[in-house]
Amino acid sequence: MDLRGERVTLRPATGDDVPRLAAIRDEPEIRRWWGGGADRASLEAEVRAGLDDPDVEVFAILYEGRVAGAIQWYQEKDPDYRSAGLDVFIDPGIRGRGLGTDAVRTMARHLIAHHGHHRLIIDPAADNAAAIASYGKVGFRPVGVMRRYERGPDGTWHDCLLMDLLADELT
Repeated sequence: MDLRGERVTLRPATGDDVPRLAAIRDEPEIRRWWGGGADRASLEAEVRAGLDDPDVEVFAILYEGRVAGAIQWYQEKDPDYRSAGLDVFIDPGIRGRGLGTDAVRTMARHLIAHHGHHRLIIDPAADNAAAIASYGKVGFRPVGVMRRYERGPDGTWHDCLLMDLLADELT
């Protein structure tokens, strides 16, 4: 099912999207946050493995008919903790147009309306100010810093900011 935002369309990613998504992930501005394989072939293998992960749904972000990035979601299925989490990246060449915000808002609406999630989470690097500002525009609020939460491409541990959104806070 395709999901339509104000400026972007989200559609389930396919194997045909792997080269373009790997090329975006290979951009230094994206690799800084997402890391990835040492070369393009290993990065493509990593992207392909993400598409095959049964616990994650990956959507290509389309802007003006071209793949401009990806957004993925996963869920906690335990009914006492049921919620969903998101990850997103956008081609740095078209940043600053509100496309990431539109993609996150579009996916959030879908997860709330069609999957019944009452709470969503996202966990950008604590020093990724642009991402944090974008998620804030959708209604995500900081919950707290997760210290040394993820290993960065440089091999050291980095803090992330846990943010959440309750269904009635979606803007």
